[in-house]
Amino acid sequence: MATGTEPPVRLSGVHHPSRAAIAARHLRTDRWWLAPAGTAAGLLAFIAYSTWRAFANADYYAAPYVSPFYSPCLAENCVPMRNGPNWDLFGSWWGLSPALLILVFPLGFRLTCYYYRKAYYRGFWASPPACAVAEPHSGYTGESRFPLVFQNMHRYFFYAALPVAGILTYDTVLTFRDAQYAWGHMGLGTLLFLVNIVLIWAYTLSCHSCRHIIGGRLRHFSKHPVRYRLWGLAGKLNARHTLLAWSSLISVALCDLYVYLLATGAFDDPRLF
Repeated sequence: MATGTEPPVRLSGVHHPSRAAIAARHLRTDRWWLAPAGTAAGLLAFIAYSTWRAFANADYYAAPYVSPFYSPCLAENCVPMRNGPNWDLFGSWWGLSPALLILVFPLGFRLTCYYYRKAYYRGFWASPPACAVAEPHSGYTGESRFPLVFQNMHRYFFYAALPVAGILTYDTVLTFRDAQYAWGHMGLGTLLFLVNIVLIWAYTLSCHSCRHIIGGRLRHFSKHPVRYRLWGLAGKLNARHTLLAWSSLISVALCDLYVYLLATGAFDDPRLF
């Protein structure tokens, strides 16, 4: 029992009057560094691939498939495609890839996502590197200063992500055609696009902002039974937000890679019927 007369002891370099002196920075004996290292490696792989494809400005359309990185195509220099009009909202835009005009919205949504923030804070900045492991930084300002203050834009990026998901849904419907745009056909790419759009919508609707919009401001759920049920469904999806974040990230990259391989003539799209 403490008597109140014990001299202060040192805990990780900090004086505290009633705690044991532990020189180690943490007491974890497992390979705690594997999770942040794996997260950093996965994100770096996607960043490298998406950067290459976004700046390539080629091989993003193989009828009837259009890469999700380039849809909708908003520039004058888009390749002619039958998945809808080339809107030419920005002209040639000094020759920039059309992907750079549209990827800002889904990437902004993911960069400000609560899960991804935790992932790259731990993986790249070690803030903190893992649970019960002290971070190496001497100060902490949270997300109250530039540039992290812009993380609060997440709820607005959610509204921008919804029409993008709707356009990708339209593109998926159009994959039920053959290379001559005749309906009633289904290829391997159709299955990939179907899986991708389901994951895209599941990830988008599992967002914390979506759950809050549906029922976050309600005081009496009993007076809003429909919104309460939707809020419950969003909550179930939210419990799998991490899995959906990674699976949708992988699926969108696989769809782009599949279109790239078709457009470059690596193989023909296998037809299922």
